[in-house]
Amino acid sequence: MNPAFWRGKKVLLTGHTGFKGSWLSLWLQELGAAVTGYSVDIPTTPALFEAAGVGDGMPSVRGDVRSLHSLATCFEETQPDIVIHMAAQSLVRRSYSEPVETYATNVMGTVNLLEAARRAGNVRAVVIVTSDKCYDNQERNQGYREDEPMGGHDPYSSSKGCAELITSAYRNSYFNTANFDRHGTAVATVRAGNVIGGGDWAEDRLIPDVFAALQRNTTPIVRSPQAIRPWQFVLDPLDGYLTLAEHLWSDGPTYADAWNFGPDDKDTKDVGFIVAQLALAWGTTTDWQQDQADHPHETTCLKLDSSKARSALAWSPQLDLATTLDWIVDWYRDYFGDCDIKQTTLTQIRRFQDMAAR
Repeated sequence: MNPAFWRGKKVLLTGHTGFKGSWLSLWLQELGAAVTGYSVDIPTTPALFEAAGVGDGMPSVRGDVRSLHSLATCFEETQPDIVIHMAAQSLVRRSYSEPVETYATNVMGTVNLLEAARRAGNVRAVVIVTSDKCYDNQERNQGYREDEPMGGHDPYSSSKGCAELITSAYRNSYFNTANFDRHGTAVATVRAGNVIGGGDWAEDRLIPDVFAALQRNTTPIVRSPQAIRPWQFVLDPLDGYLTLAEHLWSDGPTYADAWNFGPDDKDTKDVGFIVAQLALAWGTTTDWQQDQADHPHETTCLKLDSSKARSALAWSPQLDLATTLDWIVDWYRDYFGDCDIKQTTLTQIRRFQDMAAR
C-alpha cells in the first residue's frame, strides 16, 4: 500500500461504524483521504467508532444499503473516486435468527451499491468486501482459491456467496473490462479470513467474549474449540483492500476480479488455541470451558489460499499470529485501563504501516 496515493482521494466507505470499518476509517483519515462514511447505525455498545472518536475526523451519512434511493443520493452528493463496501449483516449465528434481514442487507445491499455506482458513472474503483465463508466449504484442509465454487451452509455464508455472484454479474454486464475505456469503473471483491483486533464487540464473537470473561476473572465459554479458522490481524486484510484499490485505479481491467487476503497457513489454528494464548498473554492460567448448549451449524475447518494476492499484488500479512495476539492484549489493556483509545489505535496503525514500508 502506497500512503501517498490516498492523500486527497475521495473515498466512500459503507459500514464505517463497524469494527473493521472503524479501523479503516481511522487509517484513511491518517493517510489524508477525504473519506465519507455511510451506515445505518452504530452496531454495538460499546463500539470502537465511539470509543476512538472515529466520527470526529470524517462526515457520516446515516443511510441503509437496503435503500437504493439513499445510496444513490449519497453517491451524487459525495462524488467518490473510490468506494469500499463493508456494510453487512456479518454474524453467522444472527443469520439463523434473522435470515430475511441478512439476505436483504448482504444481497440487495450489494445490488444497490453496484447500481448506485453504475448510475453515478464517475467512480473509478469499487471494492466489495465479502467473506471467506462465501465458498462451498467441503471441510477440507487445503485453502480455497478464488476460482472455486460459491456456496454456504447458513444464510450468512450463502448471502456472501450471492454477493460474489452479483458482483460478477454486474462486472460482466455493466463494468466489463473489455469496455473499460467507455465506463472507466473497475470492480473487485475481497475475501478475508477471521479478522481479529482491538475494539471488536460484536455479539457471539470470540475476542470480545474472551476479554469480557478475562476482565471478570471468569472462565471463557467456547462453543467450538476444535474449529479451525484463518486468524489475522485487522490491518492485514485492510492493507490488502487498499493495495487492491490502488491497482484498480492504475490498471483496472487487470485487477477487476476476486481476491483472497488470508494469513500464512501456519497461523490457521483452532479456537481453543487462540483462547489459551490470549489468557496466557493476559497473565492468567484460566482454561476455557466448552459450551454444552445446542448451537446452529458452523463450519469446522476453513482456510484461504492467498497466493494470487501475494504474486500479483505483492501483498503479504505483516503480523504473525503470536504478534497479533500480543497487539490485541495490549489494546484491551489500554481500553480497560481508561487510556486514550484513539491514540492506542492510531499507534498500532502507525506501527503496522512502518512494518509494511520496510
